[in-house]
Amino acid sequence: MIPHLELDRSHSAPIYRQLYQRFRQSIADGRLKPGDRVPAVRALAAELNLARGTVEAAYQLLIGEGYLIARGAAGTVVTPQLTLAPSPKPSAPVAATAYQSTHSSTLPLALQMGLPALDAFPRKLWTRLAGRQLRQAGLEGLVYPDPCGHAPLRTAIAAYLGISRGITCQPEQIFVCAGYRACLDLISHTLMHQGDKCWLEEPGYFMARNALLEAGAELVPVAVDDQGLDVAQGIAHAADARFAVVTPTHQSPLGVSLSLPRRLALLNWADSQGSWIIEDDYDSEYRYQGKPLPALKSLDQQGRVLYTGTFSKVLFPGLRLAYLVVPAEQSEAFARTADRLHNHCPHVLQATVSNFLNEGHFARHLNKMRNLYARRRQWLVEALQQQFGERLLLNHQVGGMHLLAGLREGDDVAFAQRARRAGLAVEPLSRWYIGAKPRHGLLLGFTNIASAQQAMAVATRLAQVI
Repeated sequence: MIPHLELDRSHSAPIYRQLYQRFRQSIADGRLKPGDRVPAVRALAAELNLARGTVEAAYQLLIGEGYLIARGAAGTVVTPQLTLAPSPKPSAPVAATAYQSTHSSTLPLALQMGLPALDAFPRKLWTRLAGRQLRQAGLEGLVYPDPCGHAPLRTAIAAYLGISRGITCQPEQIFVCAGYRACLDLISHTLMHQGDKCWLEEPGYFMARNALLEAGAELVPVAVDDQGLDVAQGIAHAADARFAVVTPTHQSPLGVSLSLPRRLALLNWADSQGSWIIEDDYDSEYRYQGKPLPALKSLDQQGRVLYTGTFSKVLFPGLRLAYLVVPAEQSEAFARTADRLHNHCPHVLQATVSNFLNEGHFARHLNKMRNLYARRRQWLVEALQQQFGERLLLNHQVGGMHLLAGLREGDDVAFAQRARRAGLAVEPLSRWYIGAKPRHGLLLGFTNIASAQQAMAVATRLAQVI
């Protein structure tokens, strides 16, 4: 039986493809049965007013996929042994998911934390550097990248850390990763075992909490006070923990710094237990009184600190570029894991960041951002004080990229939900706790507040919500 063939010459699909689809459908719904003979190429081309080559192309596609068999002078037939599964019933349309991802590709909302000032990033300079890299890249830009990271970038990071963070390390100790989470994955796959106990600051960074739980760690919340992580409490609760994750320079999210006695106590504990300290130095560059504090890693004489830093907070988050510094004795083990995980970052981005560092643009950008953030921070503080008075307890920490506003009363989660509906990306402090008795407060990013007028408008809108 010859199928009724209707071909649409205005359709985007080519004619031979439409013809192929019509035959497939005729075979699927039983109008053409196994063993049935199909028209000769010349006859069908004449009937449909098509070029013979068009019909031949459709037939060859059907023959190649096993729907038809060419038998020479005996003609072309539907494959006799062909067994087709019944056509699936049309499924109901799938409803759009209500899941909200941690990061989205949309532009930031007002007060969104964790983002640098996107309007102040030197995009023209960056584009010029990236373009130059693309033009000048040789074959090394076409092969698989080094799983440990672009060698010139690792060298540049080592030089930068030695000057700005007091960390003495070699490029071989540095591993470039696709974000902080990838650093944690590299650590967990290299050193962590299922059920290992891990101290986590209370409150602490939720992304680290989630990553460690997925790695199989047993989390031990350790309180944070005005001197940072309470090391004595951690020892009392789990002296045998194999890991401690800390943000010593600017605690996330409270903003306090780990005092020197506590830093030394933490290092002594790690050395005596053979444990590992994961230092998240996420926004240490931004301190608005005095110079940035040295990293905990700079005090590490026994090689117990695994240091992580990121370019997402100082350049732009779309980079997804972070780095991990490991003790020299662990470099080979981490290199093997990096090779297995294939945690590659695009070569052109790594090379561009390397040039950005080596040509002095990074240092100038940081100085510019420190001054800008100090001003934007002050705009938001003054606007909030004018709108709220003593209803919000502002924490005037000396660094960081967000403000912590304590609440005298009310549920911070409910406030944050109402604020988001009003276009304000406020984070509730209570969600950063593991324990049952969290503090309530609001975390407010100020880096993308572009003017005093915008700060007042945002504070007014927040006051209306609360």
